[in-house]
Amino acid sequence: MTPRTERPTTTNAHPQDLANQAADAIRSLNHATQNAKGELTYPGDAYALVASLKQLTQRLPQSFEQISRFLGALAKTGAVTADHGAPDDHLAEARSGLASATLIAQTLTDHLDRAHSALGPLGYDIGSE
Repeated sequence: MTPRTERPTTTNAHPQDLANQAADAIRSLNHATQNAKGELTYPGDAYALVASLKQLTQRLPQSFEQISRFLGALAKTGAVTADHGAPDDHLAEARSGLASATLIAQTLTDHLDRAHSALGPLGYDIGSE
């Protein structure tokens, strides 16, 4: 299996656009991993895929924490309004949700690490075809 080395261009991209690209990439991944597609053939394919997904989940907490810091700084400006309720309450709830998402992403990374380790010793027996 040839490793993928292509990198998307992200220079000057808006964060929302990058998040949309990531969501679209996961959607494409979901289609590519369907049994009918045959994109996964060998245990090594799953091993490499799980490693990449683990890398993705390892990077999510930084994004969540940076968004939370932005919201914290925004709260200090007093320039935030809300359609209902107190803006500070909404900001606090958003930051709490992001803190929870950080913990969940870290837990997800741990579970993917377990799966990745379990896949490591597996090979494909061509004699069983």
